[in-house]
Formats: sequence, C-alpha cells, structure tokens
Amino acid sequence: MFYRRKVILSILEVFNGNLNKIALQKLLFLFTQRQNKKAYDFVPYKFGCYSFSAAADISAMITKGLITEDDKTYTKINQSNYVFTLEPDDKKILLELKTLYNDYNAERLIKHTYINYPYTAINSIIANRLLNPEQQQKITLARPTTNNIVLFTIGYEGISLEEYFNRLIKNDVKVLVDVRNNPLSMKFGFSKTLLQKFCANLSIQYIHYPEVGIQSEQRQELNTQQDYDKLFALYRKNNLVKTVPTQNTILALLKQHNRIALTCFEANICQCHRKHLAESIENLPDFKYEIKHI
Repeated sequence: MFYRRKVILSILEVFNGNLNKIALQKLLFLFTQRQNKKAYDFVPYKFGCYSFSAAADISAMITKGLITEDDKTYTKINQSNYVFTLEPDDKKILLELKTLYNDYNAERLIKHTYINYPYTAINSIIANRLLNPEQQQKITLARPTTNNIVLFTIGYEGISLEEYFNRLIKNDVKVLVDVRNNPLSMKFGFSKTLLQKFCANLSIQYIHYPEVGIQSEQRQELNTQQDYDKLFALYRKNNLVKTVPTQNTILALLKQHNRIALTCFEANICQCHRKHLAESIENLPDFKYEIKHI
C-alpha cells in the first residue's frame, strides 16, 4: 500500500474511525503542513484546501473495502493499525493533530484553515459567511491578480497535480492550452478528460490543439540533448511552418485572456517542443508580449 494512503487511514483511525468528508481534507492538509516531505499537495477549492489526489486515493480504498462512505462521512472499516506503520515524525504530528483538533467540527476546521492559510480560501464559496471583513480582506490580498499579458509554458513532469495547478493559479493563468499530440498520461489527472474536468473546477479554460504536438513515434530514442535538438529541428521545419493558423489562434487567445499557458509533459523546457512553439508564436507579426516558463 502507498504510504500516503496509510496517512489517510491513520487520520481516520485516530479520529475514532469516522470523519466528515470536508473535515478529513482539512485535517490531512494540516497534517501535511507539518511534514518535511508532504504526503499530498492541495489547491484552493470551493470549500478551501482540497487534494484531488487524496480524493482519488480515498476512492481507491473504498473500492478495496478499506473505507466506506455515505453522503457526508468516511468510515475506516479495516481493522489494521496503520498509526503503528507511520514514520516516527508523522506519528508525532498525528498525535498533535488529535490533541489540537479533536473537538473541531467541519465548519470550525474550515474557518481555521481560512484564517491561517488565506490562499486556500481564494476560491471558497462560503468564506463570506464564515469570516469577518478583516479576515476576508486577507483572502482578497492572497488572490493573485495581474494586468500584464504573458504567454506561459508549463510541464507536469516531476510535480503533483496540485502543485501544477498552484503554479497556474498563482500566475493568474486563465486558459490552459494543451499542445500534446496525444493527451494521455499514466500520471493521475493529466489525461485530457480529467485535466479538462479539474480545470473547469478551478475556473481555468482548457483547450487542446493536437496539431501542434509531436507524434509519439517521433519521440523514441531521445537519450541526449543532441537527440532532442534534432527532433526539434524537424519539428520547426515540418510542423511549425504548417500550423501558423493554429499559432495565430493561440495568439488571439492570449490577447483575449491576457494570461494563458502552453502545457506538455517535460519539466526541462529545452527538452520540450512547447519552447519552440512559444518562440514561433513570439515571431508572429502581432506578438509583443512576455514569454515565461513556469
């Protein structure tokens, strides 16, 4: 079993085996804030901090018969002692969590996270009801707002789904432009259907232009930077000269929404075609904006 799932089961175990669904997300968030290496990352969502990855793990554990759920709560039904399996530092954090928050209901946990971590509440639909004007102002100040026009690029290699979205949110990206030829991924959340769904949940528009991607069979045997450079030379010659209409469409999106991001897999911008696509768009007659790799 993945260690991160043992963390979830341990939290349920310590809190008497049953927790409100929102409360579990909040307690898991507070737990990870004390970890040196976080079990999960979180995004600012409708009720504050939320981990899509944790929710997926919980669903998997429900399927395996370790947890049951009803409309509002999760219940641990597996009798194994998972607290015992935690690393010493995590076990200590969990006991601190129990001491600090044992008497907190879901709403109190929500309010606590909003006050102490205002960024987590920037997309909340209930913050105005829970917080006073001064507390609401801190959330307003935590919300990224910018006016300059920027074409971003971002790869998801090596980072969690939530860290990926936080980079988009903190840079106030309005539109995510998927430039993969084949928008499938073995990594949770990055195949087209789920990525589009999660974008919508975070008020980010998703658009896919497969024609500016590189076909999978062309990406074989890429072992050195020289191999990548040869591939991208062919890409510039055979693809970019033929996809100028799509590039102009992307430029029009940039002008309309001010901050958009081209996305693909590779973390290293020098090993991804999105760099060359961005540079090709930069060379269009009407481009006079900034390009930034995040």
